Amino acid sequence: MRVLGARRPASPSGHDLDDQERTRPLSRRGWPRRLARGIAKVLAVIILVFAAGIGLLFLLTPSAGEATALAAAQAREHHIAYPGPPVPQYFAQALVATEDHRFYADPGVDPLALIRVATSWITGHTDGGGSTIDQQLAKNLYTSGHSSFTQIVEQVAMAVKLNRTYSRAEILRLYAEIAYYGHGYYGLQSASCGYFGRPPAELTLVQAAMLAGAVNAPTYDDPLAYPAQARARLVHVIDRMTAVGYLTEEQQAAALNAPLGLSAVRGCQ
Repeated sequence: MRVLGARRPASPSGHDLDDQERTRPLSRRGWPRRLARGIAKVLAVIILVFAAGIGLLFLLTPSAGEATALAAAQAREHHIAYPGPPVPQYFAQALVATEDHRFYADPGVDPLALIRVATSWITGHTDGGGSTIDQQLAKNLYTSGHSSFTQIVEQVAMAVKLNRTYSRAEILRLYAEIAYYGHGYYGLQSASCGYFGRPPAELTLVQAAMLAGAVNAPTYDDPLAYPAQARARLVHVIDRMTAVGYLTEEQQAAALNAPLGLSAVRGCQ
């Protein structure tokens, strides 16, 4: 037992043991955990600030009730009928499978995708993925198709508003009516009649899948101007429809072997 007030024996080197303990380097084994905690705290702060900004924008951004008026204005600008026809099942399935497979469950935004995008911005990378159908609709209606950082934040706020205001079927119809499909075709009715000479309700599976795939890059996936690129995109859409359960493997194989059936006559008769 140590006597009160007694000094601890010096080490053979002549240095006090307490001095050695104080100057001993800290163990490096715990640094990964400390680093992870630091990163988690930074991300938490970023998410909180982002959420606060979204809350403020929720108050400052326009009403989602204006969406139909904005869509009608775009339809007049492109000289197409509004409202357009109901969205056919194959088109809806192809669009959801390719653009937003959690469309029927998410609140208008994908929280995990938002975290990934926010992290990419912080680290200096560009990650454009993770945009839901609601966000894409907000982009086209409210920010003129542009996506600066502040506009992306605005799109997130508007996507939540749109999700709360309209049904899933209404969101798909609004999206289909204002989307650009390449070759000068705006709106599903115009694109369906222009490419295939038939109304949307009569589209085959591959025709609907091609149109749903074209909205991602309408200039480069135009089947009339770039048939090889359009075909590659079509294969991707069919594969995604199979992956999320809309098509069986047998239906997938049949679709990939089916003719696209582009019409030589532009417009519905």
